[in-house]
Amino acid sequence: MRTYRYLIVGGGLTADAACKGIRERDSDGSIGVVADEAFPPYARPPLTKALWKGDDEDTIWCGTADLGVDLRLGRTVVSLDLPARQATDDAGETYAYERLLLASGGRPRRLPFGGGEVIYFRTLADYRHLRALTDGAARFLVIGGGFIGSEIAAALAMNGFPVTIVFPEPGLGVRIFPAELSAFVTDYYRDKGVEVLADTSVTGIERTRGVTRVSTKDGRTLETDVVIAGIGIEPRTELAVAAGLPVEDGIIVDERARVHGHEHVFAAGDVARFLAAALDKTMRVEHEDHAKSHGRLAGINMAGAEESYDHLPFFYSDLFDLGYEAVGELDPRQETLADWEEEHRKGVVYYLDAARGLIAARQPIEASRLGEPVA
Repeated sequence: MRTYRYLIVGGGLTADAACKGIRERDSDGSIGVVADEAFPPYARPPLTKALWKGDDEDTIWCGTADLGVDLRLGRTVVSLDLPARQATDDAGETYAYERLLLASGGRPRRLPFGGGEVIYFRTLADYRHLRALTDGAARFLVIGGGFIGSEIAAALAMNGFPVTIVFPEPGLGVRIFPAELSAFVTDYYRDKGVEVLADTSVTGIERTRGVTRVSTKDGRTLETDVVIAGIGIEPRTELAVAAGLPVEDGIIVDERARVHGHEHVFAAGDVARFLAAALDKTMRVEHEDHAKSHGRLAGINMAGAEESYDHLPFFYSDLFDLGYEAVGELDPRQETLADWEEEHRKGVVYYLDAARGLIAARQPIEASRLGEPVA
């Protein structure tokens, strides 16, 4: 049995940030990280962005092992004994701990068909697989018009590959952009040579005689060499559920990232549902900034701090030579106000509560007040 002061389940950015948070307050307490990937913690955003623009893989590593962390890679924790403070992995090895962090992240949502013909893009292994396929494949079809789908479609197109993207919404990014901005981005993709099939969905995938045929709801049959899906993730909560922890689309934690009712158990990152105090609601966020900030908070609190999470996560994306950063709750069903310096290319879109200061002030936002300092 291995024994640690701190045991972390999961090996992504949240786990790395937690290790760094622990080391801020505890320079020598033993830390164990059990992760099912074969790689030590790395940054995921470059997998759909910078690595396709020429950056080297060496730039993605977090350096977690340099903190004196025992990395148990290629292992999956399959059970928790909370009263005994022990965890067991799929190889039968048991780990004892004083403090536990669940940073298990999420797994890609999968289609009910297609089997091994679909790359559910999320990990470094997925990136390497797709990169290898670009050496011989001629045509790529991407399913999903959200973050991953739009980014990987742009990455492939920028590298000169024919790309078709299929999604059921009327435009790219329609769940976060106002309708007119979504329409602009969608047309922009078409101008960049991407075949955009909106308002339809994939209903079947078959590979025969070396050709993959994709059927769509509107009656099309598309031929392609590679199918990539980016249709969201589901939080990996099954371990928490089996252990009797509170779960509701994520493991429920308090403002200190501690699991309700369990003094020595924490959860952070994609898998955690937390209170966003500025918005006065609970949220589960799946972006890099939250993984780092929430992970660090969990780490320092595991090591004895009692800090509250008052950070409002921000996220960003790069789409060809367009890019955006956002903070708060982006819901295009809300009233929006756009302040363009260059229409649809450079400016600010306000979704009622538009920026950290305005959100925290909890004051109504009117057009006449935009740009004024918050008292």
